[in-house]
Amino acid sequence: MHEILHIFLHALEHTLKDGISLLPFLFLTYFLMELIEHTSKDKAKAFISSSGRFGPLVGGVLGTIPQCGFSAAIAGLYSGRVITLGTLFAIFLSTSDEMLPIMISNKFPVSSVVTVIVTKALIGAVVGFLVDLILKRRSNAEHITHVCEDEGCHCENGVLRSALHHTLSVFLFIFAVGFILEAVIGILGEDLLASLISGAPVISNIVTATIGLIPNCAASVVITELYIEGIISAGAMMSGLLVGAGMGTLVLFRTNKNLKENLLILLSLWTIGALAGVLLDTVGFHI
Repeated sequence: MHEILHIFLHALEHTLKDGISLLPFLFLTYFLMELIEHTSKDKAKAFISSSGRFGPLVGGVLGTIPQCGFSAAIAGLYSGRVITLGTLFAIFLSTSDEMLPIMISNKFPVSSVVTVIVTKALIGAVVGFLVDLILKRRSNAEHITHVCEDEGCHCENGVLRSALHHTLSVFLFIFAVGFILEAVIGILGEDLLASLISGAPVISNIVTATIGLIPNCAASVVITELYIEGIISAGAMMSGLLVGAGMGTLVLFRTNKNLKENLLILLSLWTIGALAGVLLDTVGFHI
């Protein structure tokens, strides 16, 4: 009992120390992200909706821009059939979500962050083109209907307040996740935990892809933290990050009335993410 208490106290101290050191980096990153959000989201939506057959390429690139509620807005465009299914997949797969600020705040090399972003964009674009090629679909020249896009983003509160809100909420979540991971690692031991996952690499891809389905920042936070702690491989991390489409999947189910189609999209997204991660691990992908 005394040993477990010692592990918990050590985990608390270590997590609090690391978390506080991340605060300025998180705030700066979110402040810049909010500036992007407030100045470019509508232009990006209009650009994607008019991109036609090149939608998956445009979506794969624009999806990497960390914008609050961007994937949610795009889900609404698909529900109105303004964009193709391939473009929807491209954006869902390339969406960065909370991965970017966490990597930046943990001082990942710029080359590593760029590698992750470019890989997600390439996979998203390729999958998107394949989906449209198979279905032979193009976007319709319909008007863009307004849908609920903010879904908890607090983007309407201004750049500073929204940045502070995101910083605090993500800090608290990182702290909670970090504490749990530190405690689990302390109790089980790093070697045992690493051997459990490394002994079944495909399982880790399936697990992270499943976590990636969680429609909020929790998914990408957990997955990125697992990679930072050395618990999962780069491919397993990619499995989860590819599947993680933020609030986009929730808005899809809310605005697209075809439940069977929504479930098929979700299953396809999960399958693509898991298989892509396994393939990346097989070829020795690292960042």
